[in-house]
Amino acid sequence: MGHHLVNPDRRYDRLQERLDRNVTGAPDSPAFRRALEILFSPEDADLAAKVPTKPIRVDRLASRLGLDPVRLDDRLSDMARRGLVFDLTKNGRRYVSLAPVVIGFFELTFMRAGDDLPRAELARLFEEYFFEGDAAFAKAVFGGDTQIGRSLVRETALPEDATEVLDYERSTRIVETARSAAVSLCACRHHSEHLGTACDAPRRVCLSFGPGADALVRTGHAERIDRAEALRILHEAQAAGLAQTGDNVKREVGYICNCCGCCCGMMRAFKTHGMTKAIVSSGFLMEVDREKCGGCGKCEKACPVDAIGLVEVDERGRRRRKAVVDPALCLGCGVCHSACRLGSISMRPREKRVFTPEDTFERYVAMAIERGKLADLLLEDVESLPMQAIGRVVKLLESAPPVKAALAIAPLRSAFLSAALPLARLATGGGGSSLA
Repeated sequence: MGHHLVNPDRRYDRLQERLDRNVTGAPDSPAFRRALEILFSPEDADLAAKVPTKPIRVDRLASRLGLDPVRLDDRLSDMARRGLVFDLTKNGRRYVSLAPVVIGFFELTFMRAGDDLPRAELARLFEEYFFEGDAAFAKAVFGGDTQIGRSLVRETALPEDATEVLDYERSTRIVETARSAAVSLCACRHHSEHLGTACDAPRRVCLSFGPGADALVRTGHAERIDRAEALRILHEAQAAGLAQTGDNVKREVGYICNCCGCCCGMMRAFKTHGMTKAIVSSGFLMEVDREKCGGCGKCEKACPVDAIGLVEVDERGRRRRKAVVDPALCLGCGVCHSACRLGSISMRPREKRVFTPEDTFERYVAMAIERGKLADLLLEDVESLPMQAIGRVVKLLESAPPVKAALAIAPLRSAFLSAALPLARLATGGGGSSLA
């Protein structure tokens, strides 16, 4: 009998299935399969399907897979340089995690140039996967209330006495308090450039901070910069009419994107597929002073998500055009304020403050609850999950609306969680209703 050979296609099946269990999902399609085949060798795909989405120490992963730690370290270093896994260092130890599609290996593929990747073909494949057909990928990524990114209001659009704006809502404060910073090419405009559809907005404007910035610099995806340069880039982007979209967390904000409505993937999903929750709005809403508005339409053209229109109103017996905003679409970014030359636009606080997760852990748990992926998030690496993390999950579940909590709990009825959840309540001092 001949040797049994593993079908290389099956390796890509397993990788796609693994990526689809990620919180943001990765539905299968011919275009996506071809992109995986370009980016991952069969050996890469086989290994990547075994790497958790939560960071794991490289030596621990080697032990689990029965591989030589040094050789595994070399393989993962190469994959990190190609943007297929995330590579982090903490307390002198190296951790890796599987990069999702977004924010993940799509961005890392287009955040730099100069290697031999067939980016024009990849751009076409990702374009088909993201924006054509039944929008399965957009629905997987944005099918909830909690999102990866949130809009940051322009501070120049706020009244001087705006005491209600918090530090994590101020882009300048995020930059000024970051431990480290780096800049990369805007992946979305670079992607559009290979399609021949890019606008002329600045390219070197994708800002990252802290451990994420350090990792991107180490793998060659970003350039180290100081805070002064980061602020200069931020102001350059604002002058170019770009909107700021930040990491949707309160603490340790990892990035600020400077987005246009024509190239940005999140904004295109917003407009193309009607995914109006693809970006969480800021805590502010555009307001028009109709007495001052001249109806010039500059704010309408500047709005990256087409939330502003012009209507005819009767003004002392004469018909005049005035700007009007759709509150359900407004991101509260303040780009319209900068475009207005008559001072007719201001930003007022929304009646209800927008929910922002405390940190990345809370964000991913909230997203997992909404998307029915909590079991995948918790159980992929259950033996290394700290009890404190389980306790935080319990608290988030107990604060979630009953329907969402029930949908999330159903897949978790296992021996592990039946025992672990009561212990987690005790460990964290939690109480409340029974979950399992």
